[in-house]
Amino acid sequence: MYRTLVDPATLARHLDDPRWVVIDARHDLLQPSWGEEEYREEHIPGARFLHLDRDLSAPKTGRNGRHPLPSPAAAAATFGAAGIDDGRQVVVYDQNQGAYAARCWWMLRWLGHDAVAVLDGGWDRWMREQRPITAEVRPVVPAKFRPGELLPVVGSNEVLANVASRASIVLDARSPERFRGEAEPFDPVAGRVPGATNRPVGRNLAKDGTFRPAGELRAELEAMLGSGDPGQVIHMCGSGVTACHNMLAMEIAGLPGGRLYAGSWSEWCADPSRPVATGA
Repeated sequence: MYRTLVDPATLARHLDDPRWVVIDARHDLLQPSWGEEEYREEHIPGARFLHLDRDLSAPKTGRNGRHPLPSPAAAAATFGAAGIDDGRQVVVYDQNQGAYAARCWWMLRWLGHDAVAVLDGGWDRWMREQRPITAEVRPVVPAKFRPGELLPVVGSNEVLANVASRASIVLDARSPERFRGEAEPFDPVAGRVPGATNRPVGRNLAKDGTFRPAGELRAELEAMLGSGDPGQVIHMCGSGVTACHNMLAMEIAGLPGGRLYAGSWSEWCADPSRPVATGA
């Protein structure tokens, strides 16, 4: 069973394995149709496409963030329609860093499906290594996806209580300039949750776009956590997507158990009564 990462060579050996399901999760926040258009042109053979907005998020209300978490039943229906059941090894990829793939990875883990991994280096590495590609969209046989015990998630009220108590470390995966409130390309308010710590997802990766070795990640993350319990870390970002990349990095590092604040900054800043911090 693969629970964190799979390299292209391993996936290539299983392209015709009916027990493996490949998910293409490529996406561009500024061009939401881009990923699906790219998938239609070429993708890993047998891959099924899941769209971040349509398949991996719930409808937006204006106050629940840009990528609200679907209900467990809705997510289970999506994964079942993609042919995933409890006997399948799932591999998810996106174009490069793995942030969108990590959202799908985390959602499957959230629903109790442990046999899911991200393609290390994503589509870019697959292409560099000249692995097989196709434009053929194969028919999918739906499966019955049965959720297991759900992983805990965090809501805005718990994050607000933590602003005062500082009982948990809040790890924000956004870029440093967004974290400091110097730039905000997606949300109407710039800044961060008071007391949060910044860990941009790029720090999880080597220069070639693959994840850094587990030992390096562990040393760096433990230095950030200090004596804090990894299982009590609250992960957030702009909309609950790139935060999952940090959660995957912690899992690789042997520091599992953190909780996702799915609404993240886009939900937090939708309520003007919530406190906002800016600056270094």
